[in-house]
Amino acid sequence: MSIAVNLYYTGKGSAARDFAREMTESGTVGLIRAEEGNEKYEYFFPADDPETVLLIDKWRDQGSIDRHHASPMMQTIAALREKYDLHMRIERYISDEDIPAKDEGFIRK
Repeated sequence: MSIAVNLYYTGKGSAARDFAREMTESGTVGLIRAEEGNEKYEYFFPADDPETVLLIDKWRDQGSIDRHHASPMMQTIAALREKYDLHMRIERYISDEDIPAKDEGFIRK
């Protein structure tokens, strides 16, 4: 089981993209990816919404998320969210690792 959290960061103008750039260039993203239990931490840019950035944040289990939230890194992230005046929308998913056989025909590998 994995838990994926989609975080949509929205700000004025390029604020969300600037946030993602600073997170990456400061090394914060690399530190998060190195945390025990982190399986994915990647930013994506919606083609039809230049003021939003999607972060896909995937963790092994809830304990991994809890440790991440208790880490000093969260202070850095919170400060940058404030700096860029970002607002968030969150979706949370628990993975189903078993793809049903009837769905396999729709997946091009």
